Amino acid sequence: MNFKEILAVVAEDFAAVDHFIMNHLDSRVPLIMQVGQYLVEGGGKRLRPLVCLLSARATGYQGTQHILAAAIIEMLHTATLIHDDVVDESDLRRGRATVNSAWNNATAVLVGDFLISRAFQLIVSLKSQAIAEIMSDSTCIIAEGEVLQLINQKDPDTTEQRYMDVIYGKTAQLFVAATETGAELGNPIYREAMKNYAIHFGAAFQIIDDIMDYTSSSEEMGKNIGDDLAEGKPTLPLIQAIKAATPDQAQLIKEAIKTGGLTHLDEILAIVKNVGALDYCMLRAQEESQQAIAALDTVPDSIYKNALIGLAELALKRTA
Repeated sequence: MNFKEILAVVAEDFAAVDHFIMNHLDSRVPLIMQVGQYLVEGGGKRLRPLVCLLSARATGYQGTQHILAAAIIEMLHTATLIHDDVVDESDLRRGRATVNSAWNNATAVLVGDFLISRAFQLIVSLKSQAIAEIMSDSTCIIAEGEVLQLINQKDPDTTEQRYMDVIYGKTAQLFVAATETGAELGNPIYREAMKNYAIHFGAAFQIIDDIMDYTSSSEEMGKNIGDDLAEGKPTLPLIQAIKAATPDQAQLIKEAIKTGGLTHLDEILAIVKNVGALDYCMLRAQEESQQAIAALDTVPDSIYKNALIGLAELALKRTA
């Protein structure tokens, strides 16, 4: 399945999520509404609300609360992106200026805070203790993942396990919140299956994202090539390259991670490719994708389950 075919499975639900978000970014503060409109217009694939919708339908849900749940997930995701861009001092996302670049850091932080607060207002309206626990636990785990990433930053001795701990928390956890919430609405006996799907799907997604930092163009990614290296982030391509490279090459990469910056970007790009680090990362992403698909074995067959499988397969083919 391609992405359009997957989206078509829940097209009406997906459109309803967009509509809901647009109608719930209202505020008595004009700046919040202005930034909110800017963020909505910025688009994105909205994968997290999509897997929430698919999870709910795949587990038998027939109501409409999954629309609200998916919108909450997207608000929380947008808030984390805004805060990420401040921490990383990024000026480009999805091919557009980041909020901190278009306005300033203070505006970005406070609008991100507003989105989190609005999301939790909406969580209350779901009137589900189980979903409130899923969402609140996930936001804490995501924050922990962000701090772990900060600890790893500019540390060339970061291990693959420490890297995986970050992405299981920082990236995968909101997918977990999305699928667990969907299953809670549909049939809670499938929550564990959906959780495991999301953990491994999120990991595959992030590993491919980190590969793209060394293989794609700025136009494809919507951000600058080498951003991770410039920020001193020891992602899996660099961790594996250090293992496989000659001592001199490994030292060059370690120094680049320690200092940040792109002085030796071209040379490091060549090393990462030539020592097979990207091939290794692709194998790890494939393993995670396969584990995501296997996690759905106990879920009844349906077009929604097939769409979730299709997303796990597409995660390996993405270029943006």
